[in-house]
Amino acid sequence: MIQIKVKDREGKFHQLLAPTDMELNLMELCKAAELPVEGTCGGMALCASCQCYLLSTHNLTEKSDAEEDMLAEAFYVKGNSRLACQIKLSEELDGLEIELAPEEL
Repeated sequence: MIQIKVKDREGKFHQLLAPTDMELNLMELCKAAELPVEGTCGGMALCASCQCYLLSTHNLTEKSDAEEDMLAEAFYVKGNSRLACQIKLSEELDGLEIELAPEEL
């Protein structure tokens, strides 16, 4: 199990425990914790309803072309924006800190 810290849209932090042996992604973890992450596309990088901002200094995998394309069309994108559905939970992400991006218009 690893710990993930999530800042919601009201500024409240949530400490989440996540298994690393189930091949879950960060979006699925947030949804399981009942945080306001839609994941409308089901994790296919076809929407940006799970956009988040990386707050910690963890090295994540490179963005795929699909993730780059989706973020290019999303609202509220920053240099540290990622799609939570594209972040696979692994031991290396223990202590990861993210902030949920504002909801799109």
